[in-house]
Amino acid sequence: QVEMVESGGGLVQAGGSLSLSCVASGSIFTIVAMGWYRQAPGKQRELVATINSGHATNYADSVKGRFTVSRDNAKNTVYLQMNSLKPEDTAVYYCNARGYSTYRARDVFDAWGQGTLVTVSS
Repeated sequence: QVEMVESGGGLVQAGGSLSLSCVASGSIFTIVAMGWYRQAPGKQRELVATINSGHATNYADSVKGRFTVSRDNAKNTVYLQMNSLKPEDTAVYYCNARGYSTYRARDVFDAWGQGTLVTVSS
């Protein structure tokens, strides 16, 4: 099993910044991709940003230029730096990691954090 533990989040005024971090632990052979998703009240969960083991990144159009995702492969940790926050960024943010628990291709995992609330006031 793989466990994801998030930290960060909270309340911030519009225009402010917050940072999130998430550590993966447990039966990990390699992590292929890590990322962040969010779910606002009454909406479906959506991708925010992902980063692969080679540090290639992908962002939702709504956060490009404002959010930065990064990772520390040695620490199995993914970060999300959020700048110029807007009220519409308010959501529960979930971290995600996908990879393999062993060298066997069948031992794939897809792990999620418990979620952390980010609230941006106007």
